[in-house]
Amino acid sequence: MEKEQLQERITIVESKREYLLRLLEKPNLGTLRVDVNQALEELDDLIAEFKRTFPDRE
Repeated sequence: MEKEQLQERITIVESKREYLLRLLEKPNLGTLRVDVNQALEELDDLIAEFKRTFPDRE
């Protein structure tokens, strides 16, 4: 996979993070809250690893 394609995909992933944050604000989430929190943690780890790998990213 080319670096540019990977950057585009990470940008999409970063935009999905906002959706998960809004989802956490819902009071009726129940036990899914655990899964949403886990997804946020994994997204944050993925984004951080990408930024470490490609520090020159815009």
